[in-house]
Amino acid sequence: MAIGGMMEKLLVSIVDDDQFFRESMCRLMRSLGYTADIFASAADFLASPRLAETACLITDVHMPAMSGYELHRRLIDTGHAIPTILVTGFPNEIDRTRAVNDGVVCYLRKPVDEEHLTQCVRDALKSAGSREEDS
Repeated sequence: MAIGGMMEKLLVSIVDDDQFFRESMCRLMRSLGYTADIFASAADFLASPRLAETACLITDVHMPAMSGYELHRRLIDTGHAIPTILVTGFPNEIDRTRAVNDGVVCYLRKPVDEEHLTQCVRDALKSAGSREEDS
């Protein structure tokens, strides 16, 4: 497969204030062959030199200081539109609709179904690849 070698170069960044979730998502992404990095807050991610390398972002909706949705908006507003997957322990239809209408790839309930998340990451990376080809 031609993309097999490329997969290792793709960075999935995980932003969540829950250490257990961050670490389990990191292990899952690495087991799927991606490079993964973790951040405890939106501010940590925004200050990271890895922001520009990130091909997919998985972030919690409810975090102190800046929510995952606010992080997604900030990235778009600053020209860093990264395909984003929002996860939440408190899903609701209003937030889901707003997020999807704003371009979020997936809006998932915690605990996250690994198969669904895996498909969301693949979809996010496809959209990231198509944007790069368009430039």
